[in-house]
Amino acid sequence: MEYEIEIMSLEETQKLANKLAQLVDAQDTITLEGDLGAGKTTFTQAFAKGLGITRTVNSPTFTIMKQYEGRLLFNHLDVYRLDDSDEDLGWDEIFYGDAVTVVEWAHLIEDYLPEERLGIEIFRTGAESRKIVLKPIGAHYEGLCEELLK
Repeated sequence: MEYEIEIMSLEETQKLANKLAQLVDAQDTITLEGDLGAGKTTFTQAFAKGLGITRTVNSPTFTIMKQYEGRLLFNHLDVYRLDDSDEDLGWDEIFYGDAVTVVEWAHLIEDYLPEERLGIEIFRTGAESRKIVLKPIGAHYEGLCEELLK
């Protein structure tokens, strides 16, 4: 099942990401897809704020991963530069450790992602408006989406 949400402003995107951060647990994985400028990093920054992270969160494009401490440890991955890489960067520790993980451009490491996860696609529909598609894989993530959309 997929869930489609129409977002009309930056504030609505931030509210959604913030609420999601209240619902996640360690070992949860969220994948973000969308064109450049669609709002993946903006979503991630609001998600981090929802976890109580006060440090500046920016895209780890050149370092691949950054980790932050908040209510939960938070792994932020941007795997844009890993296209066609077979390198094992310790995926098990990343996805099955003590942190919640958000992966931007996740389709590039599809083979390494946990089988169950929450996929989020962000589509630009206007200057600030977006269509957000939630694609939960697994019962845990189905429940997460139902709680998120209450």
